[in-house]
Amino acid sequence: MTMLKVIEVLAESDKGWEDAAQIAVAKANKSVRNVRSIWIENFEATVDNGKIKKYRINGKISFVLED
Repeated sequence: MTMLKVIEVLAESDKGWEDAAQIAVAKANKSVRNVRSIWIENFEATVDNGKIKKYRINGKISFVLED
C-alpha cells in the first residue's frame, strides 16, 4: 500500500500564481523525495499603487513515504 504525506507550504512570485506554485514544488523537491502533487488552497496578492506586486499561494504538497 502506498502512503502519502502532506506538507503545507507558502510561496510567492512577482510573475504569477502559477509561477509561485512552481517555486513551491521546486523548493519542496529539494528536501523531500517523490513529490506527487500540489493542491492550491488559497491565492493572495499584494498590491502597491494599483498594481499587483507579489502573487502568493498557500498549497499542500503530497509526497510518497518510503518503506
